[in-house]
Amino acid sequence: MFDAIWSAERPRDNRFNPAELVPRNRAYVIRNDAGRRALDIMSWDVLGGTARFPMTNVRQLQLPQWRRLAEDPAHRCLIPLTEFCEWAPIATDLDDGKKPVKGEMWFRPTDQDVFAVAGFWRLTGEQRGFAMVTCDPNAVVAPVHPKAMITVLDRADHERWLSGDYDDVLALQRPYPAEHMSVRGPVFPTRGRGG
Repeated sequence: MFDAIWSAERPRDNRFNPAELVPRNRAYVIRNDAGRRALDIMSWDVLGGTARFPMTNVRQLQLPQWRRLAEDPAHRCLIPLTEFCEWAPIATDLDDGKKPVKGEMWFRPTDQDVFAVAGFWRLTGEQRGFAMVTCDPNAVVAPVHPKAMITVLDRADHERWLSGDYDDVLALQRPYPAEHMSVRGPVFPTRGRGG
């Protein structure tokens, strides 16, 4: 789908779980490498574990540390996903005698089974780490997470994200059309009850 070749050895340990992405875990990432699209494996923390908390998302692309990455196509990447999650804004009482819990709300584009999120990557020591670029939320995401959403790219914009100039990056940092997104949930996987 992304017309990418492997640029890293596939992990052989049982801690690599490409089915679920959580901060500091590894994931598949597509980037340009020597004029070709390359499939790499990176940690979801663009700071490479050097800070107390993982840096998983970036939004203010005008800040010097992010502008340097945004201006250089060599540091841009695509993160393939099938859906993404935000916590429900209100806790639900599951009538199980336990404290109410916030469920997971899962979002996905309805016009792409696998989609790409705009991202940046960099090398810290010997570790390659990435962050997702966020933007204003659309009308589907805003009721759950009014602050931001990840920047989902249309397939036609993949190459523009990877190779365009800084103005292209800023133009693509926009919410995905709400009419092409769905949401499911709340889901309560840690309490043994589906949504």
